[in-house]
Amino acid sequence: MLKATYPYYLANEPVAANTELEVTDKFSGEVATRVALADAKAIDEAIGLAVAVMPEMRAFAPFKRQAVLEHCVKRFRERADEMAMALCIEAGKPINDSRGEVTRLIDTFKVAAEESVRIDGEILNLEISPRAKGYHGYVKRVPIGPCSFISPFNFPLNLAAHKVAPAIAAGVPFVMKPASRTPIGALIIGEVLAETDLPKGAFSILPAHRDGADLFTTDERFKLLSFTGSPAVGWDLKAKAGKKKVILELGGNAAAIVDSDQAGKLDYVVDRLAFGAFYQSGQSCIGVQRILVHESLYERLRERLIAKTNSLQMGDPKDEKTFVGPMISESETRRLAGWMENAVKAGAKIIAGGKVKGAMFEATLLENVGRQTDLYRKEAFGPVAILEQFDDFGKALDIVNDSDFGLQAGIFTDSLAHAHQAWDRLEVGGVVINDVPSFRVDNMPYGGVKDSGLGREGIRYAIEDMTEARLMVMRQTW
Repeated sequence: MLKATYPYYLANEPVAANTELEVTDKFSGEVATRVALADAKAIDEAIGLAVAVMPEMRAFAPFKRQAVLEHCVKRFRERADEMAMALCIEAGKPINDSRGEVTRLIDTFKVAAEESVRIDGEILNLEISPRAKGYHGYVKRVPIGPCSFISPFNFPLNLAAHKVAPAIAAGVPFVMKPASRTPIGALIIGEVLAETDLPKGAFSILPAHRDGADLFTTDERFKLLSFTGSPAVGWDLKAKAGKKKVILELGGNAAAIVDSDQAGKLDYVVDRLAFGAFYQSGQSCIGVQRILVHESLYERLRERLIAKTNSLQMGDPKDEKTFVGPMISESETRRLAGWMENAVKAGAKIIAGGKVKGAMFEATLLENVGRQTDLYRKEAFGPVAILEQFDDFGKALDIVNDSDFGLQAGIFTDSLAHAHQAWDRLEVGGVVINDVPSFRVDNMPYGGVKDSGLGREGIRYAIEDMTEARLMVMRQTW
């Protein structure tokens, strides 16, 4: 169970400044714990100490960074059950999904430990013309400077890890604002980091209300802002960020295409579609929202997907049998229910689920959803998926691209030509063949285009953003 209270971490140290932030059990709605809430003074102090420690962090050798990350892996394994239950309570994430996220947290730190000792440079041949005879170029990567991280509520452990782990590997100090609804996972990461010999000021983890956290975005002492969250907030932060580099991992309304050659694999396809659409109550930016099925398979897949959707157990996320737990708040269920009702008024049909009570929203499947409705065009971020059919693969790709988002897409096909056609034409950050767009492994480049964001996560790619190239030119003399 959770502790009664949690401190925040300021310059590597726990500070029990207050207990102002209430964190609720998302299933019961009751207060589960209380957390120290940072004010502007604490945030400013953390930034100043991150700046001050920068020379020491540059000198903190790669093998020492690796040792810190390996310590985290060891301690996360030892505390895996505790971390999974904390996640289950604070996020309402079903316990099996919570355990899976802890596994991914460990994977992310393992990869970062490996990458921390292979941040390499290159030798440049500068002798491209007679005037450069005898000149040689050398490039190394150096830490960019103090970084600001803002992480979301839906993956409180692993999406925090995708900022923290590469920062340690790259040798940059950071100040993190975890989501105020789900801060416990990040604070446990801070508790483990505090056990290491990271220089004082290397990290601060400061829960703060959004309206009191402007310094995370506007302070020019930060050299990079990495934000994961909603598109509206992300683009607004970018506009306010000033000169610093900005990495945005935002939303999507991801699509999956089922090609005409999948008749013999429908059970597999349906299982994966149901998982992609409804795991952790659909609160994933790469959750399956739009399902395009070739007309020759539509009725068969529709029937099986309805049955699968209706079979998913909804309830207490602590129950091992629960697949669909609560959404993060009742306000979110009301928003999504309103979109669904408007879609139905415009001609859509609910073919599975559709019931809403409090923060609980049944796994829901619709068809005939108008392409101009909010439910189709915006990010649902809940357990709702839309079925439609197509008669031409190229047209299906056009439908997927008819979106303001472009994060990932899934293509179920046995055609190598169609796989490459999708890879060439789809305006997304990643194309997943024979699985759902929800698939992610933590070392792969992950991110989107259009309103889905800027830049890429995945440890090596994040390290590239957190470092910059520094050139040395040497002239040989005779």
